[in-house]
Amino acid sequence: MRLRTLVMAGLLACAPGAAGAQSASDDSYTRYELLPPETASFRIIYDVSATMAGARYYFNAIRQGSEASDESVIDRMTGEPLTFEVVSGEQARKDGQRGASADGEYIKVHLARPVPEGGEARLRILKTYKDPKSYYREGDLIVFDRSLGIKRNAIVLPAGHELVSCNFPSQVIEEADGRLVVSALNNTPSAAPMLITARKLPASRPTGTAATGGARPAPRPAAAPAPQAIPAPAAAPAPSDELRNLRISERAIQDREIVYFLEPPETHAFSLYHDYTESREGVDKYLNVVREGSTVSDPSAMILDTGEKLSTATLRGEEVTKADLGLRGVTPETEVVVISFAPVKKGQSVRLRIRETYTDPSRYGLVDGQLVWHRSFGRPANDVVLPEGWYLTASSIPAVVRPEGDGRIRLEFVNPRPDSIDVILKARKRN
Repeated sequence: MRLRTLVMAGLLACAPGAAGAQSASDDSYTRYELLPPETASFRIIYDVSATMAGARYYFNAIRQGSEASDESVIDRMTGEPLTFEVVSGEQARKDGQRGASADGEYIKVHLARPVPEGGEARLRILKTYKDPKSYYREGDLIVFDRSLGIKRNAIVLPAGHELVSCNFPSQVIEEADGRLVVSALNNTPSAAPMLITARKLPASRPTGTAATGGARPAPRPAAAPAPQAIPAPAAAPAPSDELRNLRISERAIQDREIVYFLEPPETHAFSLYHDYTESREGVDKYLNVVREGSTVSDPSAMILDTGEKLSTATLRGEEVTKADLGLRGVTPETEVVVISFAPVKKGQSVRLRIRETYTDPSRYGLVDGQLVWHRSFGRPANDVVLPEGWYLTASSIPAVVRPEGDGRIRLEFVNPRPDSIDVILKARKRN
């Protein structure tokens, strides 16, 4: 998927047949925390999933021109640190990393477990870069100017700074500590040429003191007339509950994704898988409420981190109520797929892959000889694969289009919005 960056240690290729070599990756997200500008440094938090089955290592390139320090790596499933070492490009090649730059450096991560078939190993790589060419002062501004090849990124301004400009369409979010985050999803095939400027906010004047630093104000002249009484201003109306409860969540960090595989349209059926990360302590199940008008069959699930198969149960109507799942508005037609797993421990997480087949005559079928699909997408990453032998004739929402290995056509949608996009697809049979 387009949010999946097939990074080969910084866009390098992995050696075929090299046991243990691993740099094919997925679900990449980078957070840059800008440190005080005089340091020309920023802290990087890089989340990535290694995806090559059987791999025991992951290679992450250290960007040339940057001075790296304070590296560490965490296994995101367990929260435990992982062993790693910094190796030269030459050593990386010897270890199986084909295409490694001879004058480059790489973080070689020892994975906690071999990547399972069809699964992934989720990592968090932390490091500090000093890079005066990417982060510097310009008059009273600080500048972050960096080409970002990863498709999901956030840049955190130093405390006490306001955003002045940003050249790439981005969300702006204030964190609990007052720092501002500039967050972006890049749905183009090119790197994002991110250019951000910020300025230090003026220091707040201490309450109850003069600008001179605490000297008492001069006494009022005795002959000064008494001030006129000024009516107190009317109390400002209280904000509505709707305004008070508005929240902004960072879209780029969200890693839920889904892929639909359309069956021949006369069947009205499609299979799918969707990936979801659960990190809330104590949670032991995932509830998939079937969309009204659809019916579900053949559910299955696995933990991507380990390859473990999970138990599933499909409940309907009264069964949902009796199971006491905490769902509201349950009707006799309500259908829920329940996926159970071991309770999540504090500081840990699990990544689930859930597979199902749906039938939905109201949103997928054949109209005058043409395939028609209509569905809203709320997740950031959504793919649709057309049936074999069909070619695309219309898409209501912009998408990346590419062929699968078997000739089927895949459409890749990125939804950077907090609401859903309304997708209508049409296709015709080739013969």
